[in-house]
Amino acid sequence: MDLDELYALGVAIGGRVMAAIAIFLVGIHLVKLLMRLVSASFERHQVDASLRSFSLSLIRAGGYIILGITIASTLGIEMTSVLALLASAGLAVGLALQGSLSNFAGGVLLLALKPFRVGDYIEGAGQAGTVNAIQIFYTTLVTPDNRKIIIPNADLANSNTVNYSANPTRRLDLVFSAGYEDDVDFVKGILEGAVAEQTEVLSDPPPQIVVGEHGANSINYFVRVWVKREDYWPLRFALLELVKKEFDKAGINIPYPQVDVHMKN
Repeated sequence: MDLDELYALGVAIGGRVMAAIAIFLVGIHLVKLLMRLVSASFERHQVDASLRSFSLSLIRAGGYIILGITIASTLGIEMTSVLALLASAGLAVGLALQGSLSNFAGGVLLLALKPFRVGDYIEGAGQAGTVNAIQIFYTTLVTPDNRKIIIPNADLANSNTVNYSANPTRRLDLVFSAGYEDDVDFVKGILEGAVAEQTEVLSDPPPQIVVGEHGANSINYFVRVWVKREDYWPLRFALLELVKKEFDKAGINIPYPQVDVHMKN
């Protein structure tokens, strides 16, 4: 091969490399532009936040794959070879990443069945928190103390999940104990008064205050009231504090566990 042929070959290869670099730079820009356009479209049409994050992750991955194939074609690599290589690599990667594929399938199921959405407070896979994002392989939760928990989608899709935000109302169940010597109607009257003071308590269904059980050391009273889900914890804390104060005023003591010990000489 003479110098002219080497020069021509170098020019051809250099041209392909320069074209590949240009395609890479333009492609990265186009992928980012596409992401912004799709995100703006989702915002405009108020697409569900769960579907939004999952779709954007999928579009980003697809865009980069297409960009990689285009660059390979520009460099003169035979597409049949590329496709064969991708098929072989896909099989090998699929066998090696069965867990990741399960997570992907789990993400699709979560988006299709919608057992929860972004913003819901859930408990599943041994964790609890507010759903922050549902992505291709993982779902991210944020705990009340601001810890970030990343859970594989397959674990959430295949486990029991409790969604505390699914319904607009929740029932608050509390148990208060009083001694056997305290008058039942008197104790129930104090509990009814404490419940009546709370404006967050819903009237339908009506509150329920009953003698729940005869314990070993006390009579246990069950208080069940319905509240809006956002009022659940504030009302729980308020009732626990108020009932303790009202019991103290009325001279009702919350019994402690007692054990009788018989000594033999």
